[in-house]
Formats: sequence, structure tokens, C-alpha cells
Amino acid sequence: MAKIRPFRALRPEPARVADVAAVPYDVVNVAEARQLAGHNPLSFLRVSRPELEMEDGVNPYADQVYARAVSNFEKLRRDAPLVIEDTPSLYVYSLTMGAHTQTGICATFSVDEYDSDKILKHEKTRRDKEDDRTRHITELRAQTGPVFLAYRGTQMVDAIIEGVKAGVPLFDIVAADEIRHVVWRVPDTIAPSLGMAFAQVPQLYIADGHHRAASAARVREKLKAANPSHTGGEEYNFFLAVTFPAEQLRIMPYNRVVRDLAGATPQQFLDRVGTRFNVAEGASPAPQSKGQFSMYLGGRWYQLTRRAGSPARSGPIDTLDVSILQDELLEPVLGIKDPRSDKRIDFVGGIRGTEELERRVSSGEMAVAFSLHPVSMDDLFAVADAGQIMPPKSTWFEPKLRDGLLCHLI
Repeated sequence: MAKIRPFRALRPEPARVADVAAVPYDVVNVAEARQLAGHNPLSFLRVSRPELEMEDGVNPYADQVYARAVSNFEKLRRDAPLVIEDTPSLYVYSLTMGAHTQTGICATFSVDEYDSDKILKHEKTRRDKEDDRTRHITELRAQTGPVFLAYRGTQMVDAIIEGVKAGVPLFDIVAADEIRHVVWRVPDTIAPSLGMAFAQVPQLYIADGHHRAASAARVREKLKAANPSHTGGEEYNFFLAVTFPAEQLRIMPYNRVVRDLAGATPQQFLDRVGTRFNVAEGASPAPQSKGQFSMYLGGRWYQLTRRAGSPARSGPIDTLDVSILQDELLEPVLGIKDPRSDKRIDFVGGIRGTEELERRVSSGEMAVAFSLHPVSMDDLFAVADAGQIMPPKSTWFEPKLRDGLLCHLI
């Protein structure tokens, strides 16, 4: 049974929320963070990516970076200001991107349930990224970026959420990227009903934010060990998240670009690909269905489909398009054995469009690009239910939650 827990949010005053709210720290590089923060002293990127205020080339894991995060957080709390709610609350958080809207519940969730796989994972984390967010949470004594969870929706929960949305929102902003973010505080008279309805949800899944969740668990262990009076009810035993019904979520593809053709000429490379796939010139840059791949090479788009008689594939991992591309092209043709560590491959989130693939190849930075059909939520759930791990960079969720709207002090 899934549990949601109210918390005392640290949040901006409504008049300042548009200045404070920022994209997640891990979807922008330092240069992009610097541009987004601009001359805005209240941008939460100054807390989540404080190196944007430092000289180029600074080690993002240096002591001075975390010290700057702490000082910027204290300054933001004073200058915005950020206020702490008097009582614990649940929140409803709606995001609208174009014609697409998704609405979730912002709450805190049990680290114990994360550790015991009652909250299922589908992604392997990197130690360096865990180390970074673990220290960030520890130094700030706060979780400032929510984990993105998903569940199979229920009519009862949906109905209660719609009732909350009929009220006056706490926040209602349209960000610079034209995504609308609306947050309602769940009234105390409704919160118990929402909690009981949500308790009927059988399973929670991490959709995005595996490193944040893993880091929250590591912080809990550290603070628990240092607390001889530990009871299990301390705030560090819970992590901040927003959970959405899967039916409302939209996954975009996570595309691939490769720096070279493993010593082959473009024609030799095409010939090698043609031994494994049917290759047709003049393809759409975005594949129209699962099992199709679009490849950009030499200024042209090609459609790739598996040849008739190719070995059958089964299981939730093997049948993913990202697995097929890796197993049948990237490794045997281009020699990329481990996409997690190979520096010849890079990944491009679907929000950047296929134009970004064309740009990176046409500039000479990359030699070839691959555009994939997006993974489905059913695919993701099947992998997690089987206790397996998705291939790296398989899913890109849009729209993204904003950091700084609701923080959880620990």
C-alpha cells in the first residue's frame, strides 16, 4: 500500500515564486544554468548549481561549491523570502505544456519503503552523482528537488484531486519555457480522505530522480547513525516527491549521437548497418512506431528496421528499442560496449528535438545520430515489476518539475 505524508514546506511567497522556481539541476549544464539565472538573484539555480557564479572550470564537487550553495540558500531564505508552513500539508501540483496537462500529489515518502523496494526503481545510479546530491542535501539540511514518482491511477484519487483543483491555487505561474505550474495546498478537511484513497494504490515507481532518492536514503543512514535518539519519525526518514498517475504522463525519446564511425567511411558504415537492418533513405526524423529507428548520416535521414528472420527477442528489457539499437548496431557495428562509460556516445533528450541531432552531426562534432521511438509507461512498469534495470538514458519525461517551489527541511 502506498503512503503519502504531509510536510511543512519551505516555499517562496506567491509574489516571488516566478523568480525563485528553476529547472532541475541535472537538465542543464553550467553555461545553460548561468544563462537561465541571468541577473536574477533569486533563481534557485544559485542553490542547486552554485558553480554558475564561479569561474569556468571549477570542480563542481569542490568544498567551495557546496559552501556557496549553503550561503546562497540562506540568502534566498532571507531575501525572497522563503517561508515555512505553520502545519504539515499535502499539495496538488499541475503542469501544463501545450495541450498536455498532468497533475500529481506533492508529499513526502518513506525512505524505508524506498529501501525495501516498495517504491520500485528502473535505473542504475552513478556513484559520483549520488555523492554530489548526498552532500548537497547534507550541507543544506534540505531536499530541494522533488523525486518524480508514478502510479497506476484510480478514480477515487482522481476525483479528490479534481476537488482540490476547484479551489484557489497557492501558486500559478508560466515559466520562461511556457510551461504552466500550478500548486494548491490540500485543505486539512480533505487531506485525510486523500491519504486513505491513495493508500489503496498498490505500487509506486520512480519515473525520474533516482539519484535524488538514492541520495536521500544515504543521508538518512548518515543522520540516523549520528542520532542516538533516532525514532524513525525524524524528517530525514522521508524524501520529497511528486507522484503522478501514469495515464497522464508523457515520455519523450532519449536519442543517441556518436562521435565517429569506428574507422569506416560513411558508405562502409551504411553497408555494415545494411547487413543487420533494412535501410531506407528519406525517412522521417522521428520514428512513427516501436521497432523503427531513424538515423542521420551525411545530411540524410534513413529509416532502419530489423531484417526478416532476425533472432526473436523476449523479455521486458530485450524488446526495448534502446536495447535493440545497442545490441544490434551500437556494439557490433560501432564498438560501443558500455554506453554508460564510453566517451564516444552522447545522449540527447527528446525535448531538444531532432534538429539538435542534425546540428551536432552537421557541425562535425558527431558522425551519426539515432532517433528513437519513446518508451511507454507500460514498458517502464514491466521492467520495474521484473526487478530489472532499464538501459541507460532510456526515458525523458516532460514537462519537468521545478526546484524551489516546495522544499523539505530535514
